[in-house]
Amino acid sequence: MSELMLGNWVDCKLGDVASIIRGVTFPASSKVHEPADGYVACLRTSHVQEKLLWDNIYYVPQSHVKRADQLVGKNDILMSMANSSNLVGKVCINETDRTACFGAFLSAIRSKEIDHRYVYYYLKSSEAQQALKASASQTVNIANISVGTLENLRFPLPPLAEQTRIAAKLDELLAQVDTLKARVDGIPALLKRFRQSVLAAAVSGRLTEEWRVQNCPTPPTAPSPNKYSLSKEELKKFADLHNLPHVWECASAAEVCGSVRDGTHDTPAYHLSGIPLVTSKNIGSGFVDTKEAKLISIEDHLEISKRSLVEHGDVLFSMIGTVGNCCVVREQDSEFSIKNVGLFKKNEPVILPRFLEFWLNSQVMWSWLEKNLKGSSQKFASLGTLRAMPVFLPSLQEQTEIVRRVEQLFAFADQLEAKVATAQTRIDRLTQSILAKAFRGELVPQDSNDEPASVLLERIKAQRAAAPKAKRGRKASA
Repeated sequence: MSELMLGNWVDCKLGDVASIIRGVTFPASSKVHEPADGYVACLRTSHVQEKLLWDNIYYVPQSHVKRADQLVGKNDILMSMANSSNLVGKVCINETDRTACFGAFLSAIRSKEIDHRYVYYYLKSSEAQQALKASASQTVNIANISVGTLENLRFPLPPLAEQTRIAAKLDELLAQVDTLKARVDGIPALLKRFRQSVLAAAVSGRLTEEWRVQNCPTPPTAPSPNKYSLSKEELKKFADLHNLPHVWECASAAEVCGSVRDGTHDTPAYHLSGIPLVTSKNIGSGFVDTKEAKLISIEDHLEISKRSLVEHGDVLFSMIGTVGNCCVVREQDSEFSIKNVGLFKKNEPVILPRFLEFWLNSQVMWSWLEKNLKGSSQKFASLGTLRAMPVFLPSLQEQTEIVRRVEQLFAFADQLEAKVATAQTRIDRLTQSILAKAFRGELVPQDSNDEPASVLLERIKAQRAAAPKAKRGRKASA
């Protein structure tokens, strides 16, 4: 910052140019969720986002507002003063004339003599955020920024005219960054839909339609007799699919898998060392996380394995909680037991594990499963439901081709997703790079005809000295 002193900027503290007002305190029992006479809307930390939100407002008695300055004003900057370490210091601008107070975990930063947008952008910069977080006091889950800390925050002050130019340029550039960010942030949702489209095409036969023409040159003119108990007509009622390939079979999971089981229903004693006991919460989409699983004795593991031995190539399925997460057990996965987890035993002469995983992940199967879940408050898939689950079954040769094509398309999506993650990181850095450039005095031209910031600062101090001292209300505790 010392280089800036060669221009018309000065280094000061935020408290020299802005007033910091801490919010109101009140007992939790006094708040109501609907407007009422004698009550005022109260903003809280959850309302401080990129824009100030006005939903899920509650109301508190006006008697708790001890001073007029505890009512939020237009162009006030609201800061989260008590929050988790990653959210404390978050700021937004109130751009409305709505009447509301703000809770004790917020402060209003009021800067009538300087450009409020310039102050807002500085408070969003890495320099300011890092300084605030470093000086925040920390309890178990909450970081607290004191009013004194905020008042003493270093603040680079340019001439007022330059503040306006900087704020206008930041409005322009960061709006462009936000537009780019919104487009990039929307790509993962598109990729999720792309993957589901691939799975839908795979399990309906559309993905390998041309392949069947080449490899099944004389398809039967009538549907092949189904050797399994589930008829195609019966299956269509659940899966909402039509015109399935004639050469495909229709079966229940119990018929095509080696067996369908669900691990132990009891809770063994846990130990500091031993064998992981995997539950539904340890199963993600495409992986099993044994590192976070609780440990049981080798004796209990062997007893559970008598009923539900997990081997590589088996498919696991979360039956409760996040129902539907599934994965193939890989050779590199460590040995573990399961509790209330669906276990589809491999039967590779009939169905490939990866094909079964794709089927279980498809929206087609999920549409059927949703109608067959049990429970009211917490839905779950029963063992009977898993065994009765319908499966569309092409030949092993076609399953192999489907798996190859899906993996190829998913690999493409994964590569694109990695590029998106890299782009998101670069966009976040771009925002901070632009802000840093602004507060080094490099974003807009400096004008020697501007009134020096030192004159502006002295005028603000003189006005404050002449103004009557406002009484502070009771200090709010976080």
